[in-house]
Amino acid sequence: MEQNQLVNDCLKGKSAAQRELYAHFAGTMLGVCYRYTKSMADAEDVLQDGFIKVFKNLNQFKGTGELGAWIRRIMVNTAINYLKSQPRYQTELSYADSSLHPVSDESPEILMNAKELAELIRQLPTGYQTIFNMHAVEGYSHVEIGNIMGINEGTSRSQYARARALLISWITKKTVDQKSVEYARK
Repeated sequence: MEQNQLVNDCLKGKSAAQRELYAHFAGTMLGVCYRYTKSMADAEDVLQDGFIKVFKNLNQFKGTGELGAWIRRIMVNTAINYLKSQPRYQTELSYADSSLHPVSDESPEILMNAKELAELIRQLPTGYQTIFNMHAVEGYSHVEIGNIMGINEGTSRSQYARARALLISWITKKTVDQKSVEYARK
């Protein structure tokens, strides 16, 4: 079914259209939610809350852009609000300007599949993970991130740089470890 027709049918309350919309986007959006949370159960909670918002606010979709992009933005915002509301994430979302990790512009040249990289990103502290995902994956500017997260733009930039530096150090270590294993096998 065409996107605008699907939206119109959903707005008319047609349950078949609502099921189709959910079925079409749920898998992809679960992946988006999972990038921000630390467990699949949390990601599923965010997904359900997000789709409630999608159906509640579907009348605000203008039809000028991609429906998937509009839904993705709702899911990201829902995930961020979830992180802010959950006590177990609140302490990890602190944005102190402590210099835990040096900022580096090194770019290690390694081969790593997307799944391995995603797992490394998930190991970042929640604050780093959230800002890294918002900027590097979702394409939000640091000004937008600051507005959404209630932090200043500079804090967003420094958290992103620290997340990136930490990922680089992990990737570099993993590369060195892999080369050591390969060398030992020879």
